Amino acid sequence: MLIGIPKLLSPELLKVLMEMGHGDEIVLADGNFPAASHAGKLIRCDGHGVPELLDAILALFPLDTYVDKPAALMGVVPGDPADTPIWSRFREIVKARTRMDDPFEEVERFEFYERAKRAYAIVATGETAIYANLILKKGIVTESPDRF
Repeated sequence: MLIGIPKLLSPELLKVLMEMGHGDEIVLADGNFPAASHAGKLIRCDGHGVPELLDAILALFPLDTYVDKPAALMGVVPGDPADTPIWSRFREIVKARTRMDDPFEEVERFEFYERAKRAYAIVATGETAIYANLILKKGIVTESPDRF
């Protein structure tokens, strides 16, 4: 056990977050996403939802401040009447953790799949909400908190 590490973050996920460099991307994928067939590195987080993982990850993971939109949502397919209330939750979490007002871009479904294939890793979750897929671009750590 360590102090200050969210319990949701497995050793495997922590290792991947540490390995990632500035500009690398990680996908938080809902339960319907074809994670295994798209991932170079696949991390299983079955039983967990995207919002709670997003909150835990952003406690440690800086978003890229050198790009306009360091987070990407899979856009709703045109003509699909689906609602995406989970996006509001994503926005609340990101704003609370980063103070960014509008960090999200919407990416067309197949473009999102291609971008996911190039991501550093894909985290497969048990999220049941549809269109709950998210790509995060890692930023730089500019300061260390005074802990000691």
